[in-house]
Amino acid sequence: MADTKREIERKYEGPAAGGGAGLPDLTAVPGVGSVVGRGVDELDATYYDTADQLLAASSITLRRRTGGADAGWHLKLPVAEGVRDEIHAPLADSVPAALSSLVRSRVRDAALVPVVRLRSSRDVRHLLDADGALLAEVSVDRVRAERLSGGKGTAQWTEIEVELADDGDPAFLDKVEKKLRKAGLHRSASPSKLARALTETGAGVRRPSGGRPAARPPVTAGDHVLAYVREQRDALVELDPAVRRDQPDAVHQMRVATRRLRNTLRSFDNVLDRKVTDPVRSELKWLAEELAGDRDQEVITKRLTSALDDLPGSLRSGPVRNRLRTWSRARHSGSRQRLTEALDGRRHLYLLGALDALVSDPPLHKAAAGKPKKVLAEAIRKDLDKLGKLVDRAVSLPPGRDRDIALHEARKKAKRTRYAAEAAVPALGKPAEATAKAMKSLTKLLGDHQDSVMAREALRDLAEKAQAAGESSFTYGVLYAREERRAAADEDALRGAWRKAGRKAAF
Repeated sequence: MADTKREIERKYEGPAAGGGAGLPDLTAVPGVGSVVGRGVDELDATYYDTADQLLAASSITLRRRTGGADAGWHLKLPVAEGVRDEIHAPLADSVPAALSSLVRSRVRDAALVPVVRLRSSRDVRHLLDADGALLAEVSVDRVRAERLSGGKGTAQWTEIEVELADDGDPAFLDKVEKKLRKAGLHRSASPSKLARALTETGAGVRRPSGGRPAARPPVTAGDHVLAYVREQRDALVELDPAVRRDQPDAVHQMRVATRRLRNTLRSFDNVLDRKVTDPVRSELKWLAEELAGDRDQEVITKRLTSALDDLPGSLRSGPVRNRLRTWSRARHSGSRQRLTEALDGRRHLYLLGALDALVSDPPLHKAAAGKPKKVLAEAIRKDLDKLGKLVDRAVSLPPGRDRDIALHEARKKAKRTRYAAEAAVPALGKPAEATAKAMKSLTKLLGDHQDSVMAREALRDLAEKAQAAGESSFTYGVLYAREERRAAADEDALRGAWRKAGRKAAF
């Protein structure tokens, strides 16, 4: 089992880092009541990475450490500057599966091997407030680094690390830093001990070249499309650990990146050859469907819970809230397992590899070398024309299943048009921004309608389960009727919304 901790810390170096005696009087830091020495820990850490340092290139560290209070395996994932999520697993001889799965999108099939060994003498001090509560931990680390692969160098240095206490105010670190700077210390140039060790014992952190952005800014239509594809490919890779950890909104964000990729490859088929991109789009559709179960469950549960909260007490009959909670948990658990299995499977690795190949060796049509304002605008106009026909067809149908399906198709086309416009913003500017904004508004209306369709299906399922258990189904019927009225209102508003969106779309 792996535990997670949000780590907020800063590293310093300079003359005063040469020994604990050189530290300033930290009791003078505002808010500090006392400084308590915690002794010296002897730490021995071996850092793991691929041969070409795929983890280090993404500022990710994976280590096996003995000594100190938290011996074991540690995986650190960057969140923001100076902020990382540290995921801890018990000590074992090999990399725990709970951690290796979280870096799978980065390393793919590459082996994780020892790259650096760091042995540190850590002199620890606790900064406490007047009540004795921990504010931060300050340590003076004397580090000895040894390269284990990719070189045989060694290095030594001393640094000071200040780590904020759990749930502490990050502004407190500014107060500590002010005192340290006055003592001649400055922020470390290296983001981590590993990065410094790699630099001082070899050639430094390698930056894999495959699929990386071109040095020059995008110029042609193809450049702009590929820049957007690359951005979404990177999002899939970066979101993978968050999805596995069930982080808030992670599934939704990965699903959006998948949709953006799939729709961009289809919208700009005048730039990229569909004979190559269609198989990739099929795999992206598969991933989107795997993500859909978990995300759709989140949306339905939130919608029904909110609707139940708004319902007067006189219209609530039976254990509706408990049944909704049980139903949601059961479906969430099943969808989580299926999604994890999908991310662990070979098919997902194939997709990531196919996207890498697409950006490193793109199947460009002749139009890819053309001017963005002509080529990209033409693709967006094409999408807008198709969307208009879908909306007209949907509103001409009588209420019912056929209309629901037609409106859902219009929603998907509106999203495609929005993503195409987003991809074109760097090249086309305000017209593309206005179109993306208009499509977002239209998609929101159509999305609310589709959510109502899904909510009604869920309410039928819940009512059947309630009846089978001898419970009242009255409240589910009330909620169903309200969803019907909401969907009808969305349908009535669609023509006006489409006319408004059409005026704003400047193509």
